[in-house]
Amino acid sequence: MAGSFNDYLENFILDRVFGSVAFVIPPQYIGLFTVAPTDAGGGTEVTASNGYARLQVEAATGRTWTAAAAGAISNSADWSFAAASGGNWGTVVAMAILDDLTQGSDNYLVWADLAVSKAINDGDTATFVSGNLDITLS
Repeated sequence: MAGSFNDYLENFILDRVFGSVAFVIPPQYIGLFTVAPTDAGGGTEVTASNGYARLQVEAATGRTWTAAAAGAISNSADWSFAAASGGNWGTVVAMAILDDLTQGSDNYLVWADLAVSKAINDGDTATFVSGNLDITLS
């Protein structure tokens, strides 16, 4: 299974940890992809229609990360997208964390292939079960 910090996030971290740029945590939105992105971005995100919208990760939404331990974090609760409505989303094969709610005006932070691809049909709800969305640094 492939996955990585995106080139943008790698440079963002280096600039803030070792450079002279102030560190501000970027906004985080989870997106689902029918064609996986790469470290440079790209891929094919589910179209912003049929009930699809990115999930915002922040305390106010109840979507937060666990405290880091052994170089890893994970989602602290079940995170569910709205149900597909009015049509299918396609077969989701990857996810990414991006810094904007709007497709096309964002930067990729992290991406990963899903362990199991899943067709999301009209009426289905895509969910990341608590603890199953892991980000690890090694």
